[in-house]
Amino acid sequence: MIYVRDDEPLRVRARQCVLACYNMIIPYLVPDLPETQKAALHELVKAPLVYASVAVRHGRAFHKLGVSTIHAPGCYFTSTLLNTPPAFGRYKPRTSADDPALIFLDRTPCKPGLTEHEQNKAGRAELLATPFETMERHLRGQLGRMLGPGGFDPATDITGITINRWPHGYAPEFNSLFDPLLPYEQQPHVVGRARFGQIAIANSDSGRAAYTDVAIDQAHRAVTDLLSYGVG
Repeated sequence: MIYVRDDEPLRVRARQCVLACYNMIIPYLVPDLPETQKAALHELVKAPLVYASVAVRHGRAFHKLGVSTIHAPGCYFTSTLLNTPPAFGRYKPRTSADDPALIFLDRTPCKPGLTEHEQNKAGRAELLATPFETMERHLRGQLGRMLGPGGFDPATDITGITINRWPHGYAPEFNSLFDPLLPYEQQPHVVGRARFGQIAIANSDSGRAAYTDVAIDQAHRAVTDLLSYGVG
């Protein structure tokens, strides 16, 4: 493997390797993979995501409206919730409606009418082409429409906004609307993660779920694959 540090190319050699990266790029890193395995890895298209956190002066609007979570499938951000402050041991946070609060919003850009994977690709292209200014404008307008009846004013009540966007966000999970029901050993994440010589494949993609426990399980499986193969 060759990588660059401070404009200097460096080479790394290893007897064995665990590729715990975005599985879809592995065919480009290991072009000698069997074509069936490459095709399976190309099926693991991640969903694009936008997470926004909004600091507000108080949570009065939520309390006045009697809501804590709002789902709006037709809006730019599809879910909005008032974050509950965490409690640690004997520490119990204040939860008064007059206290500063955080609002969380999320968005999964897509294009209805396409398959799930094609929607993810279209959503990724949209996300990369959308400036943060546009996202902020949508956010302020949407919060104003939803919480305005509770007295919320985006111009004065918002004190800070953080927007995180992931063009390659969540690992794909089985979707019965689009994915064929295949035997386990024929499913793309299983075919795609097959050991290739001294290379094992991990990451949550290879477990077909976007969760930390899945990534840990797949790391254990990949190391076990190499140990059972032997260092040669």
